[in-house]
Amino acid sequence: MTTRSGAYKSRQIYADQAATSFPKPPEVIRAMTDYMETKGGNPGRGAHRLSLAAAQQVYACRETAAELFGLSHPERVVFTMNTTQALNMAIIGLLKAGDHVLCSDMEHNSVWRPLHRLAEEGVITYDTFETFAAAPVCNEDMILQSIRRKLTPKTKMIICAHAANICSLVLPIEAIGRLCQEMGIIFVVDGAQSAGVQEIHMARMHIDALCLPGHKGLLGPQGTGMLLLSPRVTPRPLITGGNGVDSLAGDMSEALPEMYEAGTVPGPGIAGLHAGMNCVKRVGIEAIRHQETRLGERLKQALSRLSPVTVYAPKHKGGVVLFSIRGMASESVGAYLDGQGICVRPGFHCSALGHRTLKTPEEGAVRVSFGYNNTERDCDAVIDAIRHLCHERP
Repeated sequence: MTTRSGAYKSRQIYADQAATSFPKPPEVIRAMTDYMETKGGNPGRGAHRLSLAAAQQVYACRETAAELFGLSHPERVVFTMNTTQALNMAIIGLLKAGDHVLCSDMEHNSVWRPLHRLAEEGVITYDTFETFAAAPVCNEDMILQSIRRKLTPKTKMIICAHAANICSLVLPIEAIGRLCQEMGIIFVVDGAQSAGVQEIHMARMHIDALCLPGHKGLLGPQGTGMLLLSPRVTPRPLITGGNGVDSLAGDMSEALPEMYEAGTVPGPGIAGLHAGMNCVKRVGIEAIRHQETRLGERLKQALSRLSPVTVYAPKHKGGVVLFSIRGMASESVGAYLDGQGICVRPGFHCSALGHRTLKTPEEGAVRVSFGYNNTERDCDAVIDAIRHLCHERP
């Protein structure tokens, strides 16, 4: 993970890392190019050398992912298009009629909407537990007590984001996983904002299904994601079709990971994802988290001194900062910052539950999200632009 390139060498400042990481490391770009130039076969769809080379590259990525996330079975790393597909595979594939589900009050729509649809269809019921994200005090015991209050004899699954996508809240997933293990409940974790930034170990944290993007903290390309499955769960396949195994049978093979990978996997994307994960390993998750947190705290401290600005959930430390300016719609703030060469995201960030919990304005709020490649200079440029917009001075 090295220097900025291309247009990013200008003073365009990219502070929308929670949506997708940018710029991608040069190693990622080289790995994708090399795959397309030298390993162009379809993995698992032939015995010729190019197919075998592609299959080796794909399996190497599975091994790296399994090692990085504490899963002892690389064949249980399933490639997906994104976190949303992985979450749908886990939710729809593991739940049955009459099941009850708990999710947090800070979930992304990729968790809430599948649950909402299944509930609307009369298949399941679901409820939310409190994260106390907006409360002055928030601790592990409070969250666990909230979960215990919502449990029913039919609770089959607890699903939650490890880290929120609209603020820097991080949930105590190891403690939640321990509770799930004690109660015999399936534990599904949305790692969209934490993978590559927070330590995740599936075995130690008792995670049954871990849903991840390739294109955010893991620094890979868009169109890649993963579903990591512990040996305790085997979801029903969401999609069926060709996978190069048992081609004469009408049913999907039960071999893993082919059971869940109908159709051609994105070989170039997987090569890029593998390179991105290796970048994360080389730099170190702790160093990445420290850099993002340092910038997020610098921004929050500056914004807290601007009277028209409200910062949401300020007690949580990390690289994601959500704010609004009194009397200004979030879209107007985002447009102004874009005019200054600063990329942020206004609106509701695909998180109806989260914005409801934080009580943001009707027009939503503005999210600034830093990555490892962002600098103090980037952060200070964001601060100066917001000060100017608020007609304030240092």
